[in-house]
Amino acid sequence: MLINGEFQIDQKQLPPGTRLIDVLREQVGITGTKEGCGRGECGACTVLVDGRPVLSCIVLAARVSGAVETVEGLAEESTALRAAFARRAAFQCGFCTPGQIVRGTALLRRGLPESEAELRTAMSGNICRCTGYEGIVDALRDAEADDGAAPDVPFADQTWSRTS
Repeated sequence: MLINGEFQIDQKQLPPGTRLIDVLREQVGITGTKEGCGRGECGACTVLVDGRPVLSCIVLAARVSGAVETVEGLAEESTALRAAFARRAAFQCGFCTPGQIVRGTALLRRGLPESEAELRTAMSGNICRCTGYEGIVDALRDAEADDGAAPDVPFADQTWSRTS
């Protein structure tokens, strides 16, 4: 298994029952992928395997034979989407955000569904208890329309300092 085009893992060396999320977080040290429910219900642990979203908390690492992409590995490709999430306030606590970005990137690669209902269904494997999804849907549409220009993130060019 090749993780983010950088880390080669020999599954034969892994203890039986090792989950993909455990390899990512504990063995490779990539911690952007979050474990929320541990049962494949929330989507916080979403990664791409050969370009398809999978829930890494319920996938045995020994069964993964393809390329794994995490939110860290998608950082450059997801720049417009991450900027759109910031613009649209598509996250609050941030716990679900890595999974949302990973699934959203997979959808953007193949083209977003045309209707809002279809887009919400496509994202339904990723639960967000904070935002109500409006900002997430709007951010995905914004990222799809992005022309590759520099992200327009409020205050991104300002330096902040704490004063007493």
